[in-house]
Amino acid sequence: MLEPFPSVGHIYADAAVRHGFPQFPPDLLKERFISAWRQFEDFNYTRTEWARLVDATFKGLIDKAPSETFFPELYEQFALPGAWHVFPDVLPTLEELASAGLKLAIISNWDERLRPLLRACRLDQYFESISISCELGFRKPMREIFRVTAEKLGLSPEAILHVGDNPMNDAEGARAAGLQARLLLRGSKPLEPGQIQSLCELYS
Repeated sequence: MLEPFPSVGHIYADAAVRHGFPQFPPDLLKERFISAWRQFEDFNYTRTEWARLVDATFKGLIDKAPSETFFPELYEQFALPGAWHVFPDVLPTLEELASAGLKLAIISNWDERLRPLLRACRLDQYFESISISCELGFRKPMREIFRVTAEKLGLSPEAILHVGDNPMNDAEGARAAGLQARLLLRGSKPLEPGQIQSLCELYS
């Protein structure tokens, strides 16, 4: 639904410069972020964990960790809509599905910034239920987060179609909890059964 804008690397680079550090190439920081992210297998989406991840991204590049310098500012920046881009297929899909009378919900591995961010982006109005890992104490692909959402919607798991872009967290996790699932792979082809390239495929 959302992606950092213009990118994680750009936002990190600009924050570092504002605090007197060198201008690092955004692509370099994006690559280091992705590499660091892969090392956090059980990321718990707390502020402390985000600080550790940002520190790991800049490790060896600067002499003072972001957690001791610009991380607080960076954390707040990602709570603002200006740091995010809404994919172009999101609003048309939400409008179509809502107008069809379908119940819509969010199941997200995120932190306390998500609800205000969705409000600021005017996306929260489409959803009857929003389940966030930091509030519930469990995250995708754990079955509990899917089943809590089913209970909130008043639907059986098999009546729910979950769509997400992570093979394990979204596709495998949802199916293990008894839900239907579609794996969203924007720009990827050829596609296998159960995969889509755009949210618009849900109603076209």
